[in-house]
Amino acid sequence: MGKTVRNNLYLILFCCIIGAVAGGVIWAFLKVMSLGIHFLWEWLPSRYSIPCYTLIVCTLGAAFIGCFRRKFGDYPEELDTVMGKVKEEKTFDYSNMPVLLLSALFPLLLGSSIGPEAGLTGVIVGLCYWIGDNLSFARQNAKEYSQVGVAVTLGVLFRSPLFGVFAVEEENRDKEIIKLPGTLKLFLYGLAAAAGTGCYMLLSAIFGSGLGALPSFPEMQPKIWDYLMLAVYILLGCVLAKFYFLTHTAAEKALSTLPAIIRETAGGLCLGAMGMLMPVLMFSGEEAMGELVADCEMYAPLILAAIAFLKVLLTNICIQSGLKGGHFFPIIFAGVCLGYSAGALAFGYSGGHMTFAAAAVTAALLGGIMRKPLAVTVLLFLCFPVRLFLWIFLAAAAGNMFCSKMESKKDFSTLIKSDEK
Repeated sequence: MGKTVRNNLYLILFCCIIGAVAGGVIWAFLKVMSLGIHFLWEWLPSRYSIPCYTLIVCTLGAAFIGCFRRKFGDYPEELDTVMGKVKEEKTFDYSNMPVLLLSALFPLLLGSSIGPEAGLTGVIVGLCYWIGDNLSFARQNAKEYSQVGVAVTLGVLFRSPLFGVFAVEEENRDKEIIKLPGTLKLFLYGLAAAAGTGCYMLLSAIFGSGLGALPSFPEMQPKIWDYLMLAVYILLGCVLAKFYFLTHTAAEKALSTLPAIIRETAGGLCLGAMGMLMPVLMFSGEEAMGELVADCEMYAPLILAAIAFLKVLLTNICIQSGLKGGHFFPIIFAGVCLGYSAGALAFGYSGGHMTFAAAAVTAALLGGIMRKPLAVTVLLFLCFPVRLFLWIFLAAAAGNMFCSKMESKKDFSTLIKSDEK
């Protein structure tokens, strides 16, 4: 009994330490990223007038990333890949931590249409396994630390500790990754999330933060017309989710045939060309989303719809070409753009109607892509009004069901064709 209590105390202590260290690492990474973006995209262009600056920087930068990946490996790994390795291999290679950090940083500095969560998750998980391998009393709980690290990383990045918890729990629903009592498990998540968020906020308050939070949408009271349009908004979110999967497959097939370095350079060329024509498509999208919420009338409804689909397309091009990272931030931005477009077409630029439309479309889109309705609901809960909580969950669940059925039909038709052959 004494040994069990001691082990639990060690587990609690190290979850707090991991949370605090994760918060500090995330803050330092985002701060360096912010300074680098300011230098590359604000300071240099303001002092030197270079024609086609965006196209040149993106293309040359992508070629450099291609050389870097060819020498050091295919990094950063996507979030699903990192979690898959933890589940299947029961470990994670942390020997090349500087490479993990740099490979996650370079595409973000370049303005790639990605978020930082994928690269940072690999770094934090690697740190957790380093602790497990170097401290004997922590070795038996290395898997637990890695899952807590993923939850803290997602929670801190999105300013939503519960999002990290639900994202990990829904992922591990049937897999028993953390074999601990439910109460203790949630307690560990809470401690780590509090430590990580507290450390990140403290450093941000002293030295400034490096990544803006998702914007807060204005309060509103849904009206009968909003409820009547809900099915349309969910359908639009599902259409955009389907477009995400189609472009993901198409970009993978088209770019996988290209040799290394040329593949990354092609991705940078696409990024630079689209960035010159429409700068709002570059970067992760949370800052552009804040500007959209503050002044949505600067875009025509059809332009907003075009931005939504082009953002999804560019995100998949960046990820499949090697300028990769996470997809959460750009996908949320795309969903908001499409929601604002639908709301503006239906009701004009009315803040309440557009907020409801953005919430429903984004929830259905994320539900279809992530397949985690509770995590989607908790994530969007912080930026959309509380009174939309139920409708966000319903839209996320509907998006999940729709895309799951589409995937099942596709798998069934593929099976029939293979049997016929």
